Amino acid sequence: MNSKTNDLNMTKKIFLLLLVTSVAFAQNVNRKYLSHTWKKNILEIKTNDGTFRILPYSEKIMETSFIPNGQLFNPDSHAVIQAPEKVKTSLTKGTNTLILTTKGIAAIITKSPFQIAYSNKGKIFLSEKNGYTKKDSTETLSFNLDSEEALYGGGARALGMNRRGNRLQLYNRAHYGYETHAELMNFCIPMVLSSKMYAVHFDNPAIGYLDLDSKKDNTLTYETISGRKTYQVITGDTWTDLVSNYTRLTGKQPLPPRWAFGNFSSRFGYHSQEEVENTIKKFEQNQIPVDAIILDLYWFGKEVKGTMGNLDWDKDKFPNPDKMIADLNAKGVKTVLITEPFILTTSSKWEEAVSKNILVTDKTGKPATWDFYFGNTSVVDIFKPEGKNWFWTVYKRLINQGVGGLWGDLGEPEVFPSKAITAAGKADEVHNIYGHHWAKLVSDGYKTDFPTQRPFILMRSGYSGSQRFGMIPWSGDVSRSWGGLQSQMEISLQMGMQGMAYMHSDLGGFAGDYFDNELYLRWLQYGVFQPIFRPHAQEDVASEVARKDIVTMAKAKKQVELRYQLLPYNYTLAFDNNLKGIPLMRPLFFEEPDNKTLSTMAGTYLWGNDILVTPITKSAVTSTEIYFPKSSNWFDFYSKDHHAGGSTAMVAVNEDHLPVFIRGGAFIPMIPTIQNTSAYSLQNFDLHFYFDESVAGSTGKIYNDDGTTPNAYEKGQYEILNFNSTNDGKSLVLKLNSTTGKNYTSSNKEVSVLIHNIKAKRIFVNGQEQIYKTFHEPLQIPVEWKKGTVQEIKIEY
Repeated sequence: MNSKTNDLNMTKKIFLLLLVTSVAFAQNVNRKYLSHTWKKNILEIKTNDGTFRILPYSEKIMETSFIPNGQLFNPDSHAVIQAPEKVKTSLTKGTNTLILTTKGIAAIITKSPFQIAYSNKGKIFLSEKNGYTKKDSTETLSFNLDSEEALYGGGARALGMNRRGNRLQLYNRAHYGYETHAELMNFCIPMVLSSKMYAVHFDNPAIGYLDLDSKKDNTLTYETISGRKTYQVITGDTWTDLVSNYTRLTGKQPLPPRWAFGNFSSRFGYHSQEEVENTIKKFEQNQIPVDAIILDLYWFGKEVKGTMGNLDWDKDKFPNPDKMIADLNAKGVKTVLITEPFILTTSSKWEEAVSKNILVTDKTGKPATWDFYFGNTSVVDIFKPEGKNWFWTVYKRLINQGVGGLWGDLGEPEVFPSKAITAAGKADEVHNIYGHHWAKLVSDGYKTDFPTQRPFILMRSGYSGSQRFGMIPWSGDVSRSWGGLQSQMEISLQMGMQGMAYMHSDLGGFAGDYFDNELYLRWLQYGVFQPIFRPHAQEDVASEVARKDIVTMAKAKKQVELRYQLLPYNYTLAFDNNLKGIPLMRPLFFEEPDNKTLSTMAGTYLWGNDILVTPITKSAVTSTEIYFPKSSNWFDFYSKDHHAGGSTAMVAVNEDHLPVFIRGGAFIPMIPTIQNTSAYSLQNFDLHFYFDESVAGSTGKIYNDDGTTPNAYEKGQYEILNFNSTNDGKSLVLKLNSTTGKNYTSSNKEVSVLIHNIKAKRIFVNGQEQIYKTFHEPLQIPVEWKKGTVQEIKIEY
């Protein structure tokens, strides 16, 4: 069947569908179609109250804007960076309809009563209800929902995975000490994802609300105070395809430096140079791996209050920061410093900030000031060239000192009154993109002044697309409690679906003085299988593994060691995220999108494609129920137990580790424990293969580069080690081959291939039979892998 016939059949399906469904939805009876134009792939529809502008961005993304009469179209997006692709489109005209079609999405305009709907594969999945409506002080866009679909998105919140039924405020704000419920947090992303495999992104940063059918009338409503009336509708064939399409629209996350996947020493906070140095000595003395130490606000002031904005070393407590940083760097330990955008009137930088005109202003043009917890303050206007340049000068000085990473705190901004005015607009218009542009400032500065260094940008607030600046987000000041732990999986899974794949938590919990070593260990066990391993807390209870009692330290150390052993697997997840936007943590419904019982599940998730994890989030748990996705059989990481795909089982829980399972047919690369990532190497590594007789074939890989060079893959400075298995029911064949970038020099490798769950009769390596006196579990086969060669292992069973 040719493409014209396909298009014709699709059009017929849509017309038929319109006849059936056109009376099912509420319509905006006051909006009247007048005319339309179709040029340069943009469909403009003139109505009595304004103009609709519909633009296909790609085969699976359609952008719609409404421009009220008397207004001009605003083309500026803070989220979207993708240029519209050249895609094949067609416009079909009917008596009462216009249908704009690409291969993967269609916009259907009904002239009377006026309505815009969207379809995919011949089915309408979304339609405007009243579309654009102007109220007294707000503007809304409303859509029809079906009664069954689950809704996700809206940023970082603790509401349960299916967020339908909530009215979500879009105003980035910290929620101190939250536990199982947090309606408003630091990331308010104006985006909704549906279990029907589509997403709607409202491309406007101004504050407002996202109503996910709170009135239970099957309505989705976006409400704002001002700004663009633009939204993108995104579709996907799978969940990973959908997220990949969104991140292509708003930007992919750069690959972080490899050290970011190691262990952090962090607390609120280290008061002196001596304390910093002694803390790292504790890690060394106990041979606990560590890659970075994070300094909270005491690096620039002795007191919590009154010093914010100093942004320079307190030489009384840190007499020789250059030597301290250099000594830490020599040990492979990076120094990360906190900074905030607030400049207090009592800080050493206040006079300079005023004289250089870098602060937000009031309506008189003077620096706007207000009180908050830390003192009387203003905020750097990062939208103003002078403010941006001044702030980057601070960072440039610190990076030149040897600082390896930057922490941007309170970037909502935490207190930002409506009276404040920036170069980009009033506070309420730019509130939600302050952190976003702060991260951009740092990212751009690195590209200009430190082009050979990957930035590490730890921030707790951002916006749609903030991932493209390399932002590493965390879930804010969570309560140090079991309730606090229970909400963390949901927050990270949801944010990964919204492009922010490195969302993680303060391991052990941050807020409060609750002392519970069981909680601490369970949180660290979860931390092994989430994006960033960073214990952090208030001073009341030590957060660092090296400062725990002997028994707790020994148990926690094993979790840190496992984190390092999994570096090849984890770094490869990061590469896939960089390339395709795929989240590191994935909900089970990614695996089974039609399984409605999984639509609300966050307690078990996938770490990458091949590791199934169930965190233990309550005290004294001895067993837990786990569902095993039907696409594979699953093998216990710690024992010989296995579970059939599609089954549910009560699994015994061990106090020393979480229930962790590996997909049948998966390759899991691991390395021996190292003190930090400066010693990382693939000269010797273990390659675990989980044999499943029902799996006819599978693939795996390791991505490798120097861990520091920006865009190493694009520059050809990489190697990819590829693995595949084939199984004919009598013999298993594993092949190892490699792909090397044009600017990368590979090396020979010694690989220990460990094959689980197989009873071998004969073993061949590159055609040579290997003689074993006994076969152990797992079967261990040493392979001398010379660069540029293909290695083959054949096992007859």
